[in-house]
Amino acid sequence: MLHLRAQNDPHFSQFYAYPLGINPGLTGVNEGDFRANAVFRTQWNQVMTPYVTKGMSADIVTPKNLNFGINLLDQSAGEGGYHYQHGYLSIAYSGVRFGEDDNQQITFGIQVGALARKFDPNKFQFGDQWNAITGYDPSISSADQLQRTSSSDLDIGAGISYADARELRPVKLFGGIAAFHLNRPQDPFITQSIAQSLPMRFVVHGGIQWSINERVQLVPQFLVMKQGTAMEQMAGISIRAPFAASTDLVAGVNYRFNDAVAPYLGFGFNQWVLGVSYDVATGNLAKAAPGTSSLEVSISYTGRKSGRPIRYLSCPRF
Repeated sequence: MLHLRAQNDPHFSQFYAYPLGINPGLTGVNEGDFRANAVFRTQWNQVMTPYVTKGMSADIVTPKNLNFGINLLDQSAGEGGYHYQHGYLSIAYSGVRFGEDDNQQITFGIQVGALARKFDPNKFQFGDQWNAITGYDPSISSADQLQRTSSSDLDIGAGISYADARELRPVKLFGGIAAFHLNRPQDPFITQSIAQSLPMRFVVHGGIQWSINERVQLVPQFLVMKQGTAMEQMAGISIRAPFAASTDLVAGVNYRFNDAVAPYLGFGFNQWVLGVSYDVATGNLAKAAPGTSSLEVSISYTGRKSGRPIRYLSCPRF
């Protein structure tokens, strides 16, 4: 009997370019009134059919302390036509404020949506389809029968974030915690008598936004994610400085422990930010296949309604 296990959740090196993917509590936590993000990642092209991951999110701030968002993702993986997809709607409450002039903010968010997974069994090659002389023969039917090839489940996540909006403060903290798959959707591709559930994913993220002067910012940050036995730990630092008229340069590097180093470069033009990063494997995959790497491209837009003041929330943008 063939046994398949669905992968853990996809990830991005430019994790703040896909904010609702790391914390529903980041819904509406930005310096504008609405925001849109898109990120594209392709990885492991050098050693196999590449994994391609596309994420999009958008959120809007309302004057009633309620923010709304949408979060979409698709990953195609390997030669079996496997797709991991999800779509969520999120709502967040941002009315918890404290400090001088109530300019520190805690936001509580929840997301509800669908998690879908599927693969194409016609693209698989089974052991009993191989001929000792001629090799693989697709005309031979396999005795391995797959019980399910697709699944769609309700999925729920929640999170809390903190942001500092003190306009003249040179050092601002930001961060949050989140948990995904709270209702434990079933893993449909494990052919056992006892149903298996997708493990919850826990996220802790944060950092410091340090304004060296009116234009230059230094941002050290970190991300920790745990799902089942898988652990991801990332730390990095970036700098944002004027590059030309109306254009800022963002440059930095992230290090995913025991996995990869990811330098990135971005350009901010008015409310737009375009970012590019390149993962260079440093862990076991690098030893097995030297030169393995991943490319990631992101774009984000933060809009403001005419006449509305800027909200100086500490929220990094790639």
